[in-house]
Amino acid sequence: MLHDLTALEQGDAVRRGDVSPLELVEHYADRADRVGAFITTTHQQARDHARRLTDAGRPEGAGPLWGVPTGIKDLHPTAGVRTTFGSAAYDDFVPDESDELVLSVERAGMPSLGKTSTPEFGSPCYTEPDVAPPAVTPWDTTRTAGGSSGGAAAAVAAGLLPVAPGSDGGGSIRIPASCCGLVGLKPSRGRVSGAPRYGDPVGLATPGTLARTVRDAAALLDVLAGRRVGDPSWAPPPSAPFLAACDREPGRLRVARFATPVIADVDVHPSSLAAWDDASRLLESLGHDVEDVAGPIPPEAVADFETCWAVLTALSAAPPGREDRLRPLTRWLAGRGHAVSGPEFGLAIGRLRQHAAVALAALAPYDVVLTPTLARPPVVVGELRDDADPARDFDRQKAFTPWTSAWNVTGMPAVSLPLHWTDEGLPVGVMLAARPAEEELLLSVAAQVEAAQADSGAAWVDRRPPGW
Repeated sequence: MLHDLTALEQGDAVRRGDVSPLELVEHYADRADRVGAFITTTHQQARDHARRLTDAGRPEGAGPLWGVPTGIKDLHPTAGVRTTFGSAAYDDFVPDESDELVLSVERAGMPSLGKTSTPEFGSPCYTEPDVAPPAVTPWDTTRTAGGSSGGAAAAVAAGLLPVAPGSDGGGSIRIPASCCGLVGLKPSRGRVSGAPRYGDPVGLATPGTLARTVRDAAALLDVLAGRRVGDPSWAPPPSAPFLAACDREPGRLRVARFATPVIADVDVHPSSLAAWDDASRLLESLGHDVEDVAGPIPPEAVADFETCWAVLTALSAAPPGREDRLRPLTRWLAGRGHAVSGPEFGLAIGRLRQHAAVALAALAPYDVVLTPTLARPPVVVGELRDDADPARDFDRQKAFTPWTSAWNVTGMPAVSLPLHWTDEGLPVGVMLAARPAEEELLLSVAAQVEAAQADSGAAWVDRRPPGW
């Protein structure tokens, strides 16, 4: 079946003429969404795009994903397509313009099959929007796909899309990657443009990629990456396409590891620690030096992160007269944000940057950092959400994700890899991070780990969830 192929294999089949972009679109359009992956489907627009690609022919210099379908997270405005931001307050909103991520995907010749599901304004770490069914992991459809890129992850994991972009402000790519058994790559701050909205004045959030293989994730990063005029920050360009980094030997690396949660008083599930330990031994078997280090982000940074998160939520306002359609969690967080004064917000940003500087200095001697991705395997839908007590909801989310936000604070690139599975067949990710702007090294070692896993007879790309 076409969806058994990786995204790069599909792109190669298009290049050879073995399959057309329209045939790929039709194949995926015919697959049933049983995991809550999409809020809005755009199958006809995808067909029209695929026909235009075929009529125009493959352009000179087309990338390896030309003609391969994808989807757009419903946080990204898309011209002429309903864009809800995961909120009932925007259930009928149709933008006039697309943002830069959407335009980058279109320029790369990748037809979009729809808007992938996200929670309201991308805030929670689970994807249970009021405008669509919950996004669930295909490994157990009673359990969450994670968030906020839960729809994108569910779609790729269930074979509804070959590869998909997501976005990550506190773990929102890596969390669903762990829940769905995928590779989830959060790039460095400034690697992917936020044009034209630049909606995050703190610098926590960035688009990134969700894929079944490291090479697919790298190829999509090549589509998304690049500086745009007006960007407030940017990463230096890579020495070559990110895809090429997957074919390089990383050399002998110095690996720092820690599993102490940044959030205090968190119970870590044994499977998360087992995955982390197994990954440590795998890295050592590949010739790397693995050393235990203290967690570089102090617990007091959590309060500053929460202040910034609350203000960012307050900036995501409902249209006038539709405030009552917002979820209780959003209203609670926005209320906290509105209570923060301008100087308090500025001081919180400043302290976060100081915490980041200390962490970057402490980790500078190391090439990569290894932690668990999540404190637990994917939880049952509704287990984290608590509309009656939003503060409790928020505390549950923090306990589920006690490591991911550290790398949003520092701006370091980070990737979750599906290296472990519970006895019940649930995926458990482990996370590697690298110095800022060193995605090439991160992709190189991630590809090395993926190859070693395959050589052991446990290739994650060969795993198939029920209903595949």
